[in-house]
Amino acid sequence: MKTIKKIISVCFIILFFSTCSKEQKQENKIDSYENKIDNLIAKMTLQEKVGQMNLYNGFWDATGPVPEDGNAKTKYEHLRKGWVGAMLNVRGVDKTRSLQKIAVEETRLGIPLLFGFDVIHGFKTLSPIPIAESASWDLEAIKKSARVGATEAAAAGINWTFAPMIDISRDPRWGRVMEGGGEDPYLGSKIAEARVKGFQGDNLADVNTIAACAKHFAGYGFSEAGKEYNTVDISTNTLYNTVLPPFKAAKEAGVRTFMNGFNDLNGIPASTNNFLQRDILKGEWEFDGFVVSDWASINEAIFWGQAKDKKEAAYLASTAGSDMDMEGYVYVNELVKLVNEKKVDITTINDAVRRILRVKFELGLFEDPYKYCDEEREKNEIGNKAHQEAVLDMAKKSVVLLKNEKQLLPLKKEGQKIALIGPLADDDNSPLGSWRLASDDHTAISILEGMKAYKGNTLKYEKGVDFYIGKTAFVDEVKVNTTNKEGMKQAIQAAKNADVVVMVLGEHGFQSGEGRSRTNLDLPGLQQELLEAVYKVNPNIVLVLKAGRPLTINWAKENIPTILMGWQLGTQTGNAIAQVLYGDYNPSGKLPMTFPRNVGQIPIYYNYKSTGRGSNRENNVFWSHYSDVENTPLYPFGYGLSYTKFEYKNLQLEKATYSLNETIKVSVDITNTGNYDGKEVIQLYIRDKVGSTTRPVKELKGFKLVPLKKSETKTITFQLAKAELGFYNNQGKFIIEEGDFEIFVGGDSNANLKSNFELK
Repeated sequence: MKTIKKIISVCFIILFFSTCSKEQKQENKIDSYENKIDNLIAKMTLQEKVGQMNLYNGFWDATGPVPEDGNAKTKYEHLRKGWVGAMLNVRGVDKTRSLQKIAVEETRLGIPLLFGFDVIHGFKTLSPIPIAESASWDLEAIKKSARVGATEAAAAGINWTFAPMIDISRDPRWGRVMEGGGEDPYLGSKIAEARVKGFQGDNLADVNTIAACAKHFAGYGFSEAGKEYNTVDISTNTLYNTVLPPFKAAKEAGVRTFMNGFNDLNGIPASTNNFLQRDILKGEWEFDGFVVSDWASINEAIFWGQAKDKKEAAYLASTAGSDMDMEGYVYVNELVKLVNEKKVDITTINDAVRRILRVKFELGLFEDPYKYCDEEREKNEIGNKAHQEAVLDMAKKSVVLLKNEKQLLPLKKEGQKIALIGPLADDDNSPLGSWRLASDDHTAISILEGMKAYKGNTLKYEKGVDFYIGKTAFVDEVKVNTTNKEGMKQAIQAAKNADVVVMVLGEHGFQSGEGRSRTNLDLPGLQQELLEAVYKVNPNIVLVLKAGRPLTINWAKENIPTILMGWQLGTQTGNAIAQVLYGDYNPSGKLPMTFPRNVGQIPIYYNYKSTGRGSNRENNVFWSHYSDVENTPLYPFGYGLSYTKFEYKNLQLEKATYSLNETIKVSVDITNTGNYDGKEVIQLYIRDKVGSTTRPVKELKGFKLVPLKKSETKTITFQLAKAELGFYNNQGKFIIEEGDFEIFVGGDSNANLKSNFELK
């Protein structure tokens, strides 16, 4: 016995010193970085320092001839002088190696470049768009999805992504809701953490990791009227309790860069906002990475009417804490003059350069500038089988079942006559969604292809109506068909002859995303007319919605028996939808955003304030409501069905009263009462009934994705501590107050299994 104890003791000592040794090595490495940065900054000229703060877009064929004139020539000369710190939209090992070689081998100090890229939902192999991934509520899957994107991007020479976008938004008119995590700060914070860790891995110096960028700091998701690039006017209460938490979570997860936004906040553009960047991010939060502007957003201080010219814009942005200018030309052209005129202090420049160099050291670029330039890895990693399987898994987990009244789903695998109808059913491009710069057009598996893999049924496809796609100068633009009904007759005939009709309708992939705000969230073009015409001849319809945002589908909810929210699911779209339709995957997704009944309800969200007249308690007209539509949403936040059913009961707390420092343990029993194995996202909400500032009627404070076999019961436990029970006051201080609380547990934000406790 003594021998065993001695062995255990020795093992513990070895483990302890091994852990200490690793921590010491890491500390020594960081100290070494800082010393090297000091030495490097001491050698740099002022223009070279400013050059590190300069981010250029790719400007010529990196493997071709040197540009002879124009802007490209100027950029090339700047690169050779060491006046460029990073580049974006350059991808491929051959191109990044060529440019890195110039930076490392031809400039005076040989400082390596960062190569940035919008790896929003994958690189070549595309996962679902981010809002769809958020509907999975599966944090490990979301993390893995980001890991796939990072691995492929790193293999193509990229070492920095402009993701994740973690703007909370309550307005589906804003096209960029497709790029984020939805309306809730708690869910959004968890997703932000998962995506940052997916991109950056356990060690940023690993060859398959890339630096992440939390954007857009801050408030961009509250753009007025849901209109892109618009002003933001929110309270400090909303800022601290709704907007900032995901950014704080990203910082705590180790994100190495932040990006400011195109919006203003309190009348100050985000890129020149000292309060956001100096006071909160670099001050209170002690963030030691760097801040990059959005595309030319520093220049836009002129158009906002804050700066009279580019020189003043450069002054405002640099002193406010924007460390790097993306494709704006204001730093590289103006900052040296501003320092020489003693308008910008050299310590401001040195601080920005230190932050940028620190990230380059952490990525291992000074040890091996060409670590991301391996042709063999590029060939083996991009689009490989494992990545295809990962994005298929993510796509299935992202599907949300909104309705299944006639139990039309899952489809039978043989003996059925199925009509597949809709302009998006045979589309292999739209499902890729927006933000797929490195992917190839027309590489998605269409739903028609996915359904054809199931051979036991008779499948008849008709488009019905069409989208028209046109090119603008820069991006694809959807021109909606409002007149051509040539295919509608054939679609109606196919529906007449079918047992079940699967209709694939919604937005095209280019109808959501940056610059694609909408005031009408109905089905675009002739799709609603097609849906109603088919319904008249065959009401047995499974509606598969494809969109990058919540849509207003009142008629469909009222009339169509089965509705799936299929989003834009990326490369493996068709296989994922088909496997859900045929029951090889039981849907478990939940909505990360509320679906409005009409755009007049927007903004509509679950965690609203009750207000002084939030209910009709006096049975008269003088209360907070509309006269033409009820207050409730079409589908609430957190909502999603399964092919099976779940029963919640026995919500338990250990006691009725707790002190402020105690952890509250909550348990609930959940039973799968249906006929299929399935997964349920169990959601816990709280209400702080009385606060020093008004509190929401409900707040998500916990969730767990739980698998349950049919007839199985599990007891699920949650813990609530200060982080869940407190909130930020209007001065940005986190507080927790005594008082009465309610707890709700269920399958969506309408959860009504309730208990109470008191904090003393």
